Amino acid sequence: MSPEPDINQICHYFDDKLKTHGATPRGADWNSDTSQETRFEQLCKVIEDRRHVSILDFGCGYGALYDYMVRQGFQIDRYVGFDILESMVEEGRRQHAALDNVMFTSNKNDIPVVDYAIASGVFNIKLQTPYTDWMQYAMDNLAWLNQIVTKGFSSNFLTSYSDPERMAERPDLFYADPCYIFDYCKKNLSRWVSINHDYRLYDFTLIVRKDDQQRA
Repeated sequence: MSPEPDINQICHYFDDKLKTHGATPRGADWNSDTSQETRFEQLCKVIEDRRHVSILDFGCGYGALYDYMVRQGFQIDRYVGFDILESMVEEGRRQHAALDNVMFTSNKNDIPVVDYAIASGVFNIKLQTPYTDWMQYAMDNLAWLNQIVTKGFSSNFLTSYSDPERMAERPDLFYADPCYIFDYCKKNLSRWVSINHDYRLYDFTLIVRKDDQQRA
């Protein structure tokens, strides 16, 4: 396992965003509603049947993914939102208090086995963590997600194919090599792995589906 990054620093970063911008895409450190929903659209492609699904939203923020999925016609039997930031969890609970099929937690031990897990923007902010340590941290979490799903998971990453000057401006961000991510998942997690890198943002989406014999 890699050294754990300074989670307190990361929590402070996102808590400041939430206090400044509120429960909005900018409060979750996205540039706009459009960029957030474009990423949600790509991530949800892991789901093969929209009926009666259980979802882990890993790095859920205030639960915007749940609202998006409902608008898109997904039938969600169970939604579990996990976030390391307790103020985000509290905001998610407040906004979805009337829903019996929704829970939010900041405790990994509370997370049950689900059909699918979706991780949007979870690995983008590394702050001062060395690149190799953060990469290992991300891979450890992908392996963990693979263990708690029965059908598959998806995650997005900022791409190392971004413009060099753009990356140089933000050394606190994690620009991942999509070829490395693909190779790791293909060798260690599943035979069924895809990378989508064509939706005109500075990131890519990873989709991993469980092997057929695992899903049976």
